[in-house]
Amino acid sequence: MILAIDAGNSRVKWGWYDTKLNGAGGWSSIANVSLIEFAASSDHINPFSATHENPSRILISNVAGEGAHQLIVNWTSIFEAEPEWVRGERERCGVRSLYERPELLGPDRWASLIAARALEPLRACLVINAGTCTTVDALNARGEFTGGLILPGIDLMRYVLHEHTGRLPLQEGRFVATPRSTADAIETGCRHAQAGAVERMHRSMNPDGACLVSGGGGPALIERLDLPCRYVENLVLEGLARIGAADQDPS
Repeated sequence: MILAIDAGNSRVKWGWYDTKLNGAGGWSSIANVSLIEFAASSDHINPFSATHENPSRILISNVAGEGAHQLIVNWTSIFEAEPEWVRGERERCGVRSLYERPELLGPDRWASLIAARALEPLRACLVINAGTCTTVDALNARGEFTGGLILPGIDLMRYVLHEHTGRLPLQEGRFVATPRSTADAIETGCRHAQAGAVERMHRSMNPDGACLVSGGGGPALIERLDLPCRYVENLVLEGLARIGAADQDPS
């Protein structure tokens, strides 16, 4: 059993991956809480302890900083397995990184690329995580990560506009073709910006490439994209599980 943990900027997700489930491996359970709720857990409410056996491995992607790091160390200390903190690498699980400094690639992006390669092993693939930040990463058909984008997510775009102007409101509007209110203008502009970044990246790739979208903002982003997409709810967890399972079974 592998315990995979994805500590993001606003939420912590974790799942128990059984390498023997149905003969091919699969998730026995997945859960998530806000980062604030995770930090508020007490010694009597360990989020990882309920109804599961001792994991053989614990693999973690953490982009939430040192505070989340220490919380995860505390909550996983009930297990015998040592936490393994995933980092960007030059090559793993069929993915080769062409990043200038592979070790500086975020662990969430690296895990997502590995998951994408496993899900789309024969095609180029655009890998999108839409959360607090939106990342748009390109894999070619040979499994090489050729580069990608980082931009603010929708909520962060709204917040920055509100904080750095004198009068723009911090509220959700509607996506409409021709906005006629300030809230709708902000909402539509932010949605166009997200979709435009994805579509411009996709145009630079093989037109037959796949497009995988993950993250809490993924479904809303897909609604705005003029290209076929597949939503994968927990792409980072999938990648962590693939890393753990591959290391356990080199064949």
